[in-house]
Amino acid sequence: MKWTEIQTGKTHSAFQHFMVALGDQAEVAVDRINAEPVFAERLAAYAQNGGIEATVSQKRAREIMGKNFFGIEEAIKHFGVNPSRRQFAALSEIPFSEAVLEQSKDTHVLVAVFPLSILEIRGKDSKPFYKQDWYDKESFAKEHGEVTWQLVRKTPVDNSLSKDWPEQQALISKDDEVPTAQVMVYTIIGHFLATCERLFEKVYVRTSSVDSDGYHVCVGYFASAGLFVSYLWVGRRDGYLGVSSARKFN
Repeated sequence: MKWTEIQTGKTHSAFQHFMVALGDQAEVAVDRINAEPVFAERLAAYAQNGGIEATVSQKRAREIMGKNFFGIEEAIKHFGVNPSRRQFAALSEIPFSEAVLEQSKDTHVLVAVFPLSILEIRGKDSKPFYKQDWYDKESFAKEHGEVTWQLVRKTPVDNSLSKDWPEQQALISKDDEVPTAQVMVYTIIGHFLATCERLFEKVYVRTSSVDSDGYHVCVGYFASAGLFVSYLWVGRRDGYLGVSSARKFN
């Protein structure tokens, strides 16, 4: 709910409590809020995070990854998640070394994944999605996944276009794995909402998820019409079809 939709009395009461808590530093805080948008954003993030500050590990990862970082704050802002203390704890440490992040900062997105299914993500904001209903009753679209950090590649695996599924699997290095459709949709939509950058705009990538007929779920062609979710049989080869990947934990 936006602050303009909250009853005036409640906002006045909250502001008064905040000012009382600041004591003789109230004027300093008010001046900074009015003069420094970043300061106001940090206060808002602190409140949204339940009073839990970002850890050293998270702050360092954000510094390294830059715009390719979709953290807890972004998930709260763009997906409306309300993390529990247990979820905050699960995400407190980044499971990738600084060296790996440095190597990946331009090619991957570091994502704090919360248990939101594809249908739930689409339900929050359907505009970034191409209008489809074929997967509404599919199990893969209802899977919530786990609370975890994922380091997702922003492009198809090198040389994976025009290859079938077994050939694409052979290209996945020992340090990588093929992510689920839930992780890919969460990453693609979240990154777009946070940065306006469209990943996989002119290509599909296979995921590890399968539909009810056993076909691998593909996502992509994320142009102005919205993100497509499709499926293709394992032997299909196309110049627009690659495979997705994400780093395994250290």
